Amino acid sequence: MTKIDRTPEKSDFEHVSEWVFDLDNTLYPHHINLFAQIDKNMTAYVSALLQMERDEARKLQKQYYYDHGTTLQGLMIHHGIDPNDFLEKAHAIDYTTLSPHPELGDAIKELPGRKFIFTNGSVKHAEMAAGALGILEHFDDIFDIVAADFVPKPAQATYDKFTALKRVETKKAAMFEDLPRNLVVPKALGMSTVLLVPHNLEDTVVEWWEKTSGEEDHIDFVTDDLTAFLAKITG
Repeated sequence: MTKIDRTPEKSDFEHVSEWVFDLDNTLYPHHINLFAQIDKNMTAYVSALLQMERDEARKLQKQYYYDHGTTLQGLMIHHGIDPNDFLEKAHAIDYTTLSPHPELGDAIKELPGRKFIFTNGSVKHAEMAAGALGILEHFDDIFDIVAADFVPKPAQATYDKFTALKRVETKKAAMFEDLPRNLVVPKALGMSTVLLVPHNLEDTVVEWWEKTSGEEDHIDFVTDDLTAFLAKITG
């Protein structure tokens, strides 16, 4: 059963030497809502591309996200768009909404072994966001949607490519994610899994498929405070 626990035992992660973090709504909290800017840009892209009203464009955007893992993948499959153009326009956002988080940086720095950002976004977006948080220097590498040949999580092939390319020993790895479905494959590969949820989850607007009942077998831990969680592992 999932352990909904902000204070895990250090022994729960003593075997881990490969630390894998999603970016959006994981390395920074959901309430900052940086992704809202990206979401707005994607809606505008779909609207312009398909000459749709905003509401219809947003509905299609969300359908592609649900069906294919990312809006980008849906647009590539159904409309043959240039993915690099899409990523550039989607990530044209203001990163000053993120503030330096030295406590999180210290907690990540103390983790033994290698640390990765594994994102369905771009390397540039990851670098800008992690840079704004002041934590970029603590990561060994970034695996992005381009490295994944634009096939997003939760596809099995994308995890396989990441683990092969970075030579990640999955039974010694832990993955931190904000979407429950993105932890199914990592758990099957032998990783320890941690789900990040928003503070005051019931008061936060999230899509129904993003929620968890807290009973999923593929989720080992659930927390709403990444910094405190990591500090307990290393403390």
